[in-house]
Amino acid sequence: MIDFVTGKLEAYFKSTFGQSAVLTEVRPMQGGSASEQKSHGYGSPLEVSFMLGSRPRRCVLNVVRRGAFGHEHMADRAQQILWSHDAYNRLPRHVRAMDVAGIRRGGDLVSLGDVDELILLVEFADGDTYAADLLRLSEADSLNAADLARADALCDYLVQIHSVRGASPNLYARRIRELIGHGECIMGLCDSYPAGDGFPGNSLLEEIERTCVSWRWRIKHRAHRLRQVHGDFHPWNILFRTGDDFTVLDRSRGEWGEAADDVTCLTINYLFFSLQHHERLAGPFAVLFDHFWRRYLQRTTDEEMLAVAAPFFAFRALVLANPMWYPKLAEPVRRKMFTFVRRVLDAETFAPDRVNEYCEA
Repeated sequence: MIDFVTGKLEAYFKSTFGQSAVLTEVRPMQGGSASEQKSHGYGSPLEVSFMLGSRPRRCVLNVVRRGAFGHEHMADRAQQILWSHDAYNRLPRHVRAMDVAGIRRGGDLVSLGDVDELILLVEFADGDTYAADLLRLSEADSLNAADLARADALCDYLVQIHSVRGASPNLYARRIRELIGHGECIMGLCDSYPAGDGFPGNSLLEEIERTCVSWRWRIKHRAHRLRQVHGDFHPWNILFRTGDDFTVLDRSRGEWGEAADDVTCLTINYLFFSLQHHERLAGPFAVLFDHFWRRYLQRTTDEEMLAVAAPFFAFRALVLANPMWYPKLAEPVRRKMFTFVRRVLDAETFAPDRVNEYCEA
């Protein structure tokens, strides 16, 4: 880091503090004798000396080190830096934050100190959501060739992206940890259900949460399963155009994770739509569910997925059965979704041909 900083830092200081800023020295921070007692730190601080007109100044430039403990992604590290800049100056006696800088690909530093929010700009994609197909199939007695072709295209897409292996054991453990404890995942979803005595109630949510924590300890060590993933592969994030041509939207929670996350995310929607119209997995949705799982397992030979799928099904079911997202969903369907979750979590491995058994009280 120090090599590119010495070449770029003075221009940044002039743009931030004024043209009178002149860089005099950049060196790694010395930890002192206390550093001998600590072998790991999250940051890589540099001490920077500069002149501001005739006044000597010193500051510390800190970059969060890439690695475990939730620092694997650039967005993780940016989150910590942005939080520090926002929070340091509100605490009495805390060292003051001066600015936040972004490092561009060419090494230039760009000030972000006055930024209140960040935005993401993406290109527009044409198409209709795959959810529109599933709504249409709710009124159909059978599938047509185009429906199977689209399911095959989605399956083969997951086979393709999941063939790319990751190499960080920390990331796999993190994704399983976040599946349970992230605000967007199981614990956050449990907290989002209405309080009170109505269904599902705190005791059932606590039971599911506790069981999922046990599942974390069963599967978190399977780092060999780390794969490239989408992370939120549901029918509203898939846009189809003509035939089986599609685009995906809004991948979530990092590039790497467990392949079962994507497969369960999509296939539970076949069950969800079917329960609303058939009260069980039946008709076109049963064909799609069975066809998708058979094709995926045949093409990947990933039978181990059946041994890790359960908590991912629980995560997705907690979304679909949640009145915050689906306020008009009939209570019998919510109850069947929760029965499905409890039965799947209790099973040693997931059996795709037993879905209707899992849904029966």
